Amino acid sequence: MEAVKIKYYPPQEDYIAFDNDEDYAEKGRGWGLFGKVPKTQFWYKNSAVQYPVTIKGYQEYRNMSVLVVEFDNGQLTCIHPSYLKEMQSGTFGREAVIDETEGADEQETKGVAEDAAEEKPAKAVKAAKKPKEKKEKLELPADKVKFTAKVKEFTTKPNPFSDRDDEILLLEEVAIVGDSPLAIGEAWCGYSNTLKGFGFEVGQALEFEGKVVDKKFNKEILYKVNNPSKIKIV
Repeated sequence: MEAVKIKYYPPQEDYIAFDNDEDYAEKGRGWGLFGKVPKTQFWYKNSAVQYPVTIKGYQEYRNMSVLVVEFDNGQLTCIHPSYLKEMQSGTFGREAVIDETEGADEQETKGVAEDAAEEKPAKAVKAAKKPKEKKEKLELPADKVKFTAKVKEFTTKPNPFSDRDDEILLLEEVAIVGDSPLAIGEAWCGYSNTLKGFGFEVGQALEFEGKVVDKKFNKEILYKVNNPSKIKIV
């Protein structure tokens, strides 16, 4: 890196490290840096050279995220996610042209680093997260019961045993009715060809029978409905 100088913009003293691989994957997709499979190494380029870097964490600055990346020599620098994404292009650096929006974002990114009072070794810290109310586990019936619910969304879920994602039906306002009523909230089930035959639409109210189990779809949707049957669109 001595032959062609790269101007570094070191982070302020503290930056936010990722909680785990899942946190890294979720944020990386949100920044548009990769798709289904997380990418761990990126290219940092200028008009003459390119160097491999890894993302160590990020900082929040004026309602935007600024990445903290590390070179092989341990040097840290800040960069806007969209600018790092642009650097992955094979044509990047051949023309010194950056649109005004990207340029403004990059200038703000540089400001984050230049605002640092002194260049001390940056420390990775965990984000100070607001305490979330832990959802209390429900005591689920062991047998098949009757439900009411609404169609919330149609989505997919990765299948580790197939190259195709599983189609999923998300439900809201799910409740067990009858002798022992119980509010479930949100739940999910596989969107089978049988269910597709009903031609569901978002917002439709349903009645059906099935068995609810403790199997989460994500951090918010913790329960799955197995084998829904006797389905009625209310």
